[in-house]
Amino acid sequence: MPRKKKSLLLIEDDSIDAMAIKRALDHTGEIDQFIHLGNGEEGLEYLLSDSNEMPYMIMLDLNMPRMNGLEFLEEIKKNQTLCRIPVVVLTTSTEACDIDQTFSHSVAGYMVKPIDYNKMVEIIHTVNDYWSINVLPVR
Repeated sequence: MPRKKKSLLLIEDDSIDAMAIKRALDHTGEIDQFIHLGNGEEGLEYLLSDSNEMPYMIMLDLNMPRMNGLEFLEEIKKNQTLCRIPVVVLTTSTEACDIDQTFSHSVAGYMVKPIDYNKMVEIIHTVNDYWSINVLPVR
């Protein structure tokens, strides 16, 4: 049985961070498609479009223009389909309130920038192994 194609949606407004994440993803060989959007509003529009497949995983910055990461999380967790997609938060914040708020939205992980390349690869493998037993929604 051929393996299901896996895409990752990165919602991040910093292009340098996006390039670093892409390099780590390429190294893992776990992700077939990389979608990069610049804010939560664009991410939500992408996810709600019937013409796009659901990503295997979302990596989400917290501090972005237009719709920040916490606002994005609040929206997707209200949706019965979108709430099942694992989300790993990427942020510069070490504030306890940000950590508590994101985990109250059932995120799969929380990474503080600057992102350590080896930790990024490890998290991608861990999330992939954990969520591979879960059947994610398909449109």
